[in-house]
Amino acid sequence: MSNVIRLNVPSRRQAEGARLGALLDGFASHRRFGDDVFWLKENAELLNILECTGRDLPEAALDSHRGFYDRVVQRIEFFPQYYRFLLSICLDLEDLGMDGTKGEALVDWAAREGLAEAEMSDLQRAEARRLMARRGADPLKDDTGLTERLHRFMERSATFQLPNKKAAYELTHIVFYLSRYGRQDPQLSEEAVTSLEYAGILAWLEQNADLLAEVCVALRYAGRVPSPIWEDWIAGTTSRFAVETGPGASPNDDYHEYFVSNWALACAGGTPFARPMAEGAMAFHAPREGRAPLRQLSDCLFRLDDRRSGDWGAMRELVAGALEEDSHDVLIAAEQSTDKFDAFFAGFARTGLRGIAS
Repeated sequence: MSNVIRLNVPSRRQAEGARLGALLDGFASHRRFGDDVFWLKENAELLNILECTGRDLPEAALDSHRGFYDRVVQRIEFFPQYYRFLLSICLDLEDLGMDGTKGEALVDWAAREGLAEAEMSDLQRAEARRLMARRGADPLKDDTGLTERLHRFMERSATFQLPNKKAAYELTHIVFYLSRYGRQDPQLSEEAVTSLEYAGILAWLEQNADLLAEVCVALRYAGRVPSPIWEDWIAGTTSRFAVETGPGASPNDDYHEYFVSNWALACAGGTPFARPMAEGAMAFHAPREGRAPLRQLSDCLFRLDDRRSGDWGAMRELVAGALEEDSHDVLIAAEQSTDKFDAFFAGFARTGLRGIAS
């Protein structure tokens, strides 16, 4: 039988080290096993957030990852296709305090083997470069145009006026890599910042806390302050997560949203993962409340056909009146969350292609 703990009462007894130790052990030992790539993904994400938010862990908190660390050389030799996950986990374990210096040797080996040269996308190449730079190597010395191409992608703001989750997540991750997870200025242009704002508006309209949290982190790393409407909602969503414990706790849950929401909370000055953690298996379930107006809004605009305009001032009353009350409230909050909403809507309305011959 499973138990559900609602994370809405602060713990006065469980210290941060104990909480984070239980969380780390839950993901290392009680959700997935062996060399499951999803184990690598989940643990890499958690360790990365703890490392880049400067969590101070007691040595014992990393004990559940000691077996992985002891055999990481054998793993990367046999599974080089997962080198980014393996390097990330190894480097974060060392930087969080695990005794050992394997990371530098693994980075040197991965660079010599040319593993980054097998990547098919600039995003993956940027991640590889950022990872290996942590131990002083550049696996892509001859690719002098990579950073320029990443900036060019970010600066096409029109991409982010339309729902495209893949592009939006790539946008946020580029900022993570270029900023070294908040350690340096990623030197974003105003166009790139506008792209982040547009991606945030769409995430808000979809009530997608996972993506919106990443947008808020990226804006913080770019030296900007996200909308209080967005950050307050993420903080509230984080506080209402439920944690299921016991043998029935399935790993098919909302763990990633839980991770990145706590990450955004930390970047805004809050304490991440502040709620009590149980020992053993855990599953994380996000609150699902209210309606998201994005689909209704798109349907409304599509049905308007030739009456559709990119002028938000002209369309506001017509569009808002077509939404149900809770969706209407979310839309109005989107308008209030940024001074770029009018410009966003001009592209979102999609009126610029009417001259195409049929």
